Amino acid sequence: MDLQIALLLGQDGIVNGAIYALLSLALVLVFAVTRVIFIPQGEFVAYGALTLASLQAGQAPGTLWLLLGLGVAVTAIDAPHAWRQGSRQLAGLVARQLVYPLVMIGLVFGAAGAAPKDWPLLLQVLLALAVVVPLGPQLYRVAFQPIAEAPVLILLIVAVALHLALVGLGLLFFGAEGSRTPAFSEAAFEVGGLTITGQSLWVVGASAVLIVALYIFFGRSLYGKALRATAINRSGARLMGISTTLAGKLTFLLAAAIGALSGILIAPITTIYYDTGFLVGLKGFVGAIIGGLVSYPVAAAGALLVGLLESFSSFYASAFKEVIVFTLIIPVLVWRSLTSRHVEEEE
Repeated sequence: MDLQIALLLGQDGIVNGAIYALLSLALVLVFAVTRVIFIPQGEFVAYGALTLASLQAGQAPGTLWLLLGLGVAVTAIDAPHAWRQGSRQLAGLVARQLVYPLVMIGLVFGAAGAAPKDWPLLLQVLLALAVVVPLGPQLYRVAFQPIAEAPVLILLIVAVALHLALVGLGLLFFGAEGSRTPAFSEAAFEVGGLTITGQSLWVVGASAVLIVALYIFFGRSLYGKALRATAINRSGARLMGISTTLAGKLTFLLAAAIGALSGILIAPITTIYYDTGFLVGLKGFVGAIIGGLVSYPVAAAGALLVGLLESFSSFYASAFKEVIVFTLIIPVLVWRSLTSRHVEEEE
């Protein structure tokens, strides 16, 4: 291997690692706050990319109907409680869960004028995020909130079942054919004989900005501090008046936003299929495990390591690159089992 090849592999590893770092942070956040190992995180990657591809092709993405269907389910579950709280609470519930999806459907079908396929790229991206991101808190309300106090193993089983359901729905919504979206930028830069594409800079830059935004959110905002308190001690957070239900919904909202944005960023680089997100999310999970599902900086660093290891493995042993990446988790788990004390699960 010469220096030129090493630089190319390093560039590819950093770009992939930036996406894995975002997903690692989302997985650590979800587990710290809700104790859910969020296996379906990768499905938001696929849903975000394929929803944008459908909009650009002039088709109505199936995620629209999932948004409406989950909205109906959440309304049916919460309507009795909202009714007892007053008409204002009920009206707010209906607006969030029923009116909002109908507005999105109207936008997709061109009720506001031009169809989304004729919109500028930025507006298409925003519409795709507006469709996919609300699925996060809806799924939490339907699948996890009723069993929020269950043991971690039960939550993991539900997460696996939800993953399988979302993969099946992805096949139904988008078909078996993959999609790739246009690049955000066609620019290319020559640096020391290395060609850096504009899309690669978009991926790394957007990931860095999002990580900084999350740091500021958790350090400066009231909701961010509430999430940190819930992650540290759920019982103590309740005693201080912090709603763990609201924390769970907000956490899943952030996880869905990170996943959908990650999918939109990588869609111009690689072809996305309905089940692509699982493998991408699993590599983010390896980074999260390196961070012990508690440390954000270590998880991000571990995800970058996964990206670089994957890139260089593809050069030396492309047939075994996935095996090499996932084997990394074994020594990490052994080391953590030898150095960590067992703590009984909080009741």
